[in-house]
Amino acid sequence: MQFTTKPLVITLLILMLGTVSSIAQKSKKNMTTSTSAESFPTPPDSDIRLFYIQRSSNSNAILYDANLLPNKKLNPKNPVHTYWIKYHEKGQKEELTGIQRSLAYGLHTNDIPNEPNAYEGHFLAYRKRRFVVKQDAKGAPIALFPINGKMQILKRVFVNVDESGMMPSVIYIDLWGKDPVTGKDVYERFKP
Repeated sequence: MQFTTKPLVITLLILMLGTVSSIAQKSKKNMTTSTSAESFPTPPDSDIRLFYIQRSSNSNAILYDANLLPNKKLNPKNPVHTYWIKYHEKGQKEELTGIQRSLAYGLHTNDIPNEPNAYEGHFLAYRKRRFVVKQDAKGAPIALFPINGKMQILKRVFVNVDESGMMPSVIYIDLWGKDPVTGKDVYERFKP
């Protein structure tokens, strides 16, 4: 019995072409389907909620809540608790994995010298815009983030992602927040 590699090679080529065709169809579908941030579920309100992030790829939300100590001050070791609400599944809460925390959705924070109970930080996946987590005059936790060039109270982030290639890429990011002085709504869309 003689073994030849031609049938094996042909089978592998057929499988690869089918995979490429499937990816191309998914890409075409993603390009023609417009995803609106308004079509996504809104996480329930919380007194400790800083902000949340949603992505165009599914309805899950990443929530960023203040991590308060029993004395109602921010925890200096970890001022922000980050976790999922998996709307795409059963709506359950779920902690981030170590990789998600260290590469994608995690934060790096440091205390701000001469400003007690205030922390400066950045997203591990996007370091260009730094934020401040602190409590306002009434003790409510807030995250101040640059929106339209001014530090505003960040409330919501929507990331439009293109997943048609080998690695996902960000098309644009929408930011919603409030002006800390006037209380007016603010919005910015930018391309990273």
